[in-house]
Formats: sequence, C-alpha cells, structure tokens
Amino acid sequence: MQTILVTGGAGFIGSNFMAFFLKKEQDCKIINLDALTYAGNISNLVELEEDSRYTFVKGDICDRELLEKLFNKYNFSGVIHFAAESHVDNSIKNPDAFVRTNVFGTFNLLDVAKKYWMESPNVFKEGFENSKFLHISTDEVYGTLGHEGLFNEQTPYAPNSPYSASKASSDFLVRSYFHTYGMNVITTNCSNNYGPKQHDEKLIPTIIRKAILGEKIPIYGDGKNVRDWLFVLDHCNGIRIAYESGEYGETYNIGGKNERNNIYIANKICEILDKVHPKENSYKEQISFVKDRPGHDFRYAIDASKIENELGWKADENFESGILKTIQWYLKKYK
Repeated sequence: MQTILVTGGAGFIGSNFMAFFLKKEQDCKIINLDALTYAGNISNLVELEEDSRYTFVKGDICDRELLEKLFNKYNFSGVIHFAAESHVDNSIKNPDAFVRTNVFGTFNLLDVAKKYWMESPNVFKEGFENSKFLHISTDEVYGTLGHEGLFNEQTPYAPNSPYSASKASSDFLVRSYFHTYGMNVITTNCSNNYGPKQHDEKLIPTIIRKAILGEKIPIYGDGKNVRDWLFVLDHCNGIRIAYESGEYGETYNIGGKNERNNIYIANKICEILDKVHPKENSYKEQISFVKDRPGHDFRYAIDASKIENELGWKADENFESGILKTIQWYLKKYK
C-alpha cells in the first residue's frame, strides 16, 4: 500500500481532494500535513476521522526537520502539494508570508523529497523509481487576458500580484528539479475553484453569506472581471488523473470552460436564493460596488484540451449545476 504526503489538506481544495481520492483509491494511505493557518479548517476533515488510511499531522512545510522525520517515518512514495497562501488581497497587504510559504516552503518540500528518493541526479534509490511530486498551481501565473484568447501550457508567465508571483516562483522551482535532478514532477494549473468547504473570504462564499445575513454584497469595480469557474470535485478528479497518469516534467491546465463575470455570479446566486431561500425583497437589492483592488486582472480563461485529449479528463459540472450544489451546502452551514 502506497503512502502519500498531502500538504495543505485542511484547506478548501485539499480537503475535498483527500475524501475524493480515498474513495477512488482503496490501496493508499494519506498523511495530511497542515499548519492550520486561518485558511485551514479542521472541521473540513470530519468525514476522514474514522478512516484508518488517513492521518493528520499539524506542521509547517517550512520546517525541514519535521519533513525529514515524516519521510523517514512513513516512507512516502508520493507528494501532492496543495499548501499555499492563496488570497490575493492578503498578498497585497502581507507579501512576505506568501514568499515564505509558497516559495521557500515548496523548495523545502522538493529538496527533502529529492534527497529521500534519489541517490544523485537522474539516479533513484532502489524502490523509489516511480516516486512522484505533484504540484498544484493556478492560472494566475499567466497574468491577464483581454476579451479573447485562452491560457494554455505554452502561455508565457506574467504574474501581476505578489500571490501569483510567489506561485510562479514555486512552479519554476518544481520545473528545475525535473530538468536538473531528473525528479519525477508534474504541475497542474487550475482556474478559479468553487464548491463546498471554501474559505469564507472568497468571492462565492462571501456573496452567499452576505446575502443571507442581509448585508451589502460587495463587488469590486464594475463587476466585469471574468474568471473561468471550475467545480472543486471536477478539479479533484483532474488532480487524481494527472497524478496517476501524467507525464513527468509536464504541466496540465485544468479549467471548467465556464467563463462568468463577477456581476453575473452575484446575480445568479441571488436569483437562486430568491427561489430556494426567499425573503420579502430580492437579494439582488443588496449588491453594491466597492473600490477595485490594485492590479485586478481583467480575465482568466483556460484551454484544458491537453489534459482532456492526453489523459481523458473532463469537467462534469457546468457553472449553473455546480453553483446550485454549492449554495445548498452553504445554506446548511450559514443557517
């Protein structure tokens, strides 16, 4: 039975992924390393507590001694690396935390894995020939798009926030460990995720929460910024497929083909709430526009044809089906 180290598994995507992965893969154990910062929530892991194949360890990926102890104890044959600071607004206020976790933390993890699995460049220790490191990244590393075009795996990097710059740096470190040392690495760059367990600070949970509480629903600028929205379980399946079947040294973009601007998102959520959780006035009356954030990228959109054609992945949810499931989950949380 293989044992995989998952970092940042108490967060939004990581917690969804572990539950999904353990259902799909019976011959596998997961050790979840999470520092439980503000974005990590132990309640996200309740469904895994009774699973003997799951173990939680509280700790920081920047703690090299801890990483070495975990590798020696559990003999990991794989790493799936979610752990990251990821909120753009916070990166504008406190960029140093993003550099520490996203850049140094990723380096630390890569270097410990390399030394545990490999004798020297391109030479693996016996039994670790198929050990692999999957790095989860974002489409924000590519910068911003105009009204047309899509990001693909050949799009030049052009990060515009401290967050995306730190993730771009981590992507390059992962790439370097493949080209310099021959380490088995795979990178995935995803579009905006949404779904159950997302942190309250993010756009969609904020819209739902503010609406239910009767507060103003804040939308940056004119609300016309566009994102390609990906339901979290579709992303989890893409990660699983990339981990199991992806080619070493390759990058796979995972997107939902669901471009929507922020004002559409707000209006759609309000329309659904008007039906499933009605009140006297429409929730749309709570929508308000606030000062745009600095360096706010206009549009992201992903061409996912590589992972679709080469690995057979596809998204099952469109935005309208996924957002209904998401609202139903948050209604139970916020009631």
